[in-house]
Amino acid sequence: MPLLEGCDIAGKDVTGDALLTQRALATYLIERQAHYYFTIKGNQPALQHDIALLFEQREAADFVEIAPADHGRIETRRIGCSTALNAYIDFPYVGQVFLIERESIDKKTGEHTREIALGVTSRTPQQASPQRLLAVNRGHWAIESVHYIIDWNYDEDRSRIRTGFGPENITRLRRFAVGILKSFQKPTQSVAELMRKLCFRTRLVFDYLRITKNSHTLQCGL
Repeated sequence: MPLLEGCDIAGKDVTGDALLTQRALATYLIERQAHYYFTIKGNQPALQHDIALLFEQREAADFVEIAPADHGRIETRRIGCSTALNAYIDFPYVGQVFLIERESIDKKTGEHTREIALGVTSRTPQQASPQRLLAVNRGHWAIESVHYIIDWNYDEDRSRIRTGFGPENITRLRRFAVGILKSFQKPTQSVAELMRKLCFRTRLVFDYLRITKNSHTLQCGL
């Protein structure tokens, strides 16, 4: 909560993973005229059980989204929403609860995966449709994935740079580097793999920064 004190969050959707699904934070956000969107997992066992039980006999989804078949997989997302628990569950300012189902099929191997995510939000159905809740969910995990890439490749969470503008500046440099790498990586190539190759071919680092005569050949490089 101290991190949010200097932010203008009125009217905004504040998303959080299961670790941040706390009653005190939910109340704080509403008092700041913001809205919360939280993931529910085992650290809130009663809440998890009640929402899972509600959707156990679910019928058709309230909204279905089929993502473009890029990155070598076909992904379908379904969301169901309900206000049936609003007056029952012990959580402040509940507007609706939801269940998101993600199905993914690998185009090459045919491997099928299925994930279920439960959540709660202070926004009512009038304020947030199933389509909007699904979009908020995608936005949250897009941010999480960016942080994961930086932390995995640069071990950012254990960085000792803590004074002045150092943490902010080094994070910007890391994001800049990852942005360049992602713009040139092949579909089957991870950022980590690309970084390992560049460690042994340092001339290509300058090519990627477009400060050498070889920059125009990058597309055929790694």
